[in-house]
Amino acid sequence: MHQTLAKYLPESAVIPCFELIKVTHVHLKIVNERVTRHGDYRRRKDGHHQITVNASLNKYRFLITLIHEIAHLVAFEKYGRSIKPHGVEWKKTFQHLMLPFIRPEVFPAQVLPLIARHFKNPKASSSTDARLSIALKQYDEQQSDKNYVYELPIGSVFRIYNGKIFKKGNKRTKRYECIEMASGRMFLFQPNAEVELIKS
Repeated sequence: MHQTLAKYLPESAVIPCFELIKVTHVHLKIVNERVTRHGDYRRRKDGHHQITVNASLNKYRFLITLIHEIAHLVAFEKYGRSIKPHGVEWKKTFQHLMLPFIRPEVFPAQVLPLIARHFKNPKASSSTDARLSIALKQYDEQQSDKNYVYELPIGSVFRIYNGKIFKKGNKRTKRYECIEMASGRMFLFQPNAEVELIKS
């Protein structure tokens, strides 16, 4: 397990993560990429805890995702199963578990302030924090040929992972209004949503 973690995590995070996995008795599965999520936690029928994390994540996103999922387990064990999955108890647990990793030995200097800011009030997904997501993306091994929604000119037509096609509209506070071409319905997109440009 130790050697496996070393392939996916920043070097100085390996031992503390290994200890965390041991102490929570969680079964960690590293899986091929799923488009819609970085990881998940579930309690199996036999009562054991299982966490899955995408193998394709860069080591910083892998660490955040792993701790995010362990925080679900710890929060459920501590506060009971009736809490909201990303409610105040989970946020508190996530902050507490993540704190030892918010250090220059673990994260690059330019990412640290964004991580610190994000963990003042962590969201259900680090991907919804556009600035942090864009900063983390530069450490991906395979640079994607896709565009971010915020980079596209208004009126651009783009395709998302499931093949649906949209036209970019105006920004509303933090997100962009985009019209689905087939239905004419309006959807809100995060600025850092990755899309395939069809026509600008």
